Amino acid sequence: MECKEIESTLLEALSLEEVHVSQEGTHYKIIAVGDCFDGMNRVKQQQMIYGPLMAHITSGELHAITINAFTVTQWKREKVFNMPS
Repeated sequence: MECKEIESTLLEALSLEEVHVSQEGTHYKIIAVGDCFDGMNRVKQQQMIYGPLMAHITSGELHAITINAFTVTQWKREKVFNMPS
């Protein structure tokens, strides 16, 4: 699955400000930014991301996924540490 396809799937399904997806081999890293994560614990945040991707995960198309979810305020603070240089 292409990174841009994952990004567009998540942007269509969730109220996100930004989505960044990178890939190394079969491992995908997803950074999702949106105020929809406000007040949620990490498990709930990840469940929100997994939801729209579940068909691709169960088919084996997506295998290893790392998810980092941030509110817009958190992202302003954390962006410098999470974006590739």
